Amino acid sequence: MNAPLLNGQVAVIGAGTMGIGIAQVAAAAGHPVRLFDIAPAAAQRAIDDLARRLRQRVDGGKADAATTEALLARLERADSLEQLADCALVIEAVAENLAIKQGLFRDLEALCSPTTLFASNTSSLSITAIAGALQHPARMAGLHFFNPAPLMKLVEIVSGLETATETLAALQALAQRWGKQSVVCRSTPGFIVNRVARPFYAETLRALEERVADAATLDAVLRDAGGFAMGPLQLTDLIGQDVNYAVTDSVYQAFYQDPRFTPSLVQQELVAAGHLGRKSGRGFYRYDAQRSAAEIAFAPPAQVALPQRVTLHGDWSSLADLAQLLSENAGAIKQPGQTSPHVTIDDVTMMLTNGKTAGQLADERGTPVVLFDLCADYAHASAIAISCAAQNEAQHNAKAIRLLQSLGKQVIPLPDYPGLLTMRTLAMLANEALDVVNKGVAGAEDTDLAMLRGVNYPRGPLAWGAALGWRHILATLENLQRYYGEARYRPMPLLRRYASPAAFPGAER
Repeated sequence: MNAPLLNGQVAVIGAGTMGIGIAQVAAAAGHPVRLFDIAPAAAQRAIDDLARRLRQRVDGGKADAATTEALLARLERADSLEQLADCALVIEAVAENLAIKQGLFRDLEALCSPTTLFASNTSSLSITAIAGALQHPARMAGLHFFNPAPLMKLVEIVSGLETATETLAALQALAQRWGKQSVVCRSTPGFIVNRVARPFYAETLRALEERVADAATLDAVLRDAGGFAMGPLQLTDLIGQDVNYAVTDSVYQAFYQDPRFTPSLVQQELVAAGHLGRKSGRGFYRYDAQRSAAEIAFAPPAQVALPQRVTLHGDWSSLADLAQLLSENAGAIKQPGQTSPHVTIDDVTMMLTNGKTAGQLADERGTPVVLFDLCADYAHASAIAISCAAQNEAQHNAKAIRLLQSLGKQVIPLPDYPGLLTMRTLAMLANEALDVVNKGVAGAEDTDLAMLRGVNYPRGPLAWGAALGWRHILATLENLQRYYGEARYRPMPLLRRYASPAAFPGAER
């Protein structure tokens, strides 16, 4: 990285939450920082609010006074673009409007040195299109931070069609100096995180629309069983329903209305009603004085004795943690084989969902069937979701519930919904991540790192999909596609390749 950028003046344009957060990150790393906003009062207010919050941390014994005052001394307000002319790096964090961003950088190019680097914090607009307004687009890249910028470790460094490799390298080195983990990707709709993450929200929103369960129960499945830090509906309330819906719609439109990105009508209705989540006091949940405790529909303790015969059939290498739990707590006996892993509980078959309904599988197998959902970590998950075939008798379901409860799990019974929830969500996440890799948007390692650090997933979708087995991911999507008759669930080409033992021997697990 060149010395001017290493030690030079940094400008941040836009004094909103992201702008002042980025300014704080740069100042904390030792850069003098100028904050510009079209409304000068907004820039000064942002600096004053930051000073108040940081000094409160000092008063609470959570930060060093000298370090805090040195950081604040490096922050100043700029009252015009002309005051940014000598900056080594200008980062834009203004409204998501292409014309505004293009006009801003066109003006900056006329003012700044030819060596000044330009970066946009856009989360959805094309870096190529923004840079198209410049005479020298090689100096322009995306530098996409995540909120809150001082705390979130990930930065997406986005290459436009004309971005110079030297520009990318300089920003990578700068991000490292700022204590961030960076991933590099091409400028395509949603980049990595906002593209790959769409199914995390979409599958739960669909389940809510189809009245599979209430919001609290669906969130519990992804959070307490699936291992995600928050349920999707909780998270959209935190982000803001308007913001989350707008990103989904932007990606949907940018991909020419590809059905795999179709926005949710139930979310659209919340936005229309002004129920935007925490910031408005109401979204999928209430955040005012009338807020009521969410009640999760856990199965009551099963009134049956533990099964007499619990047998693990097939290859359990992809579910080794669950197999160990069943062996240690239920005395399950293993009968190894090449078939898909499944459990027999006396006369009941229990197996991981594969996108078919329990009723379909009960007809195929000629036995009572109970399906269980995917967990990121069966050993530590506090809950597990199941669905039961309509053909089952109550005692069949009770045996499966009693067995899972004996493992220390809360059991969340769902209707016989194909793919349940975590399984179909992972299948869609992994499918999208594979498309990112296949089309050269980003490498596999960066794609997983982006999802781990950008949105705190319990496992990278590619590593998780490989560990579970690509054939199971493929089967889940193919079964969902048959069930719904929709292109939304179509498997991506790289998934078919990975699931083919002929093309990738040993990758079919």
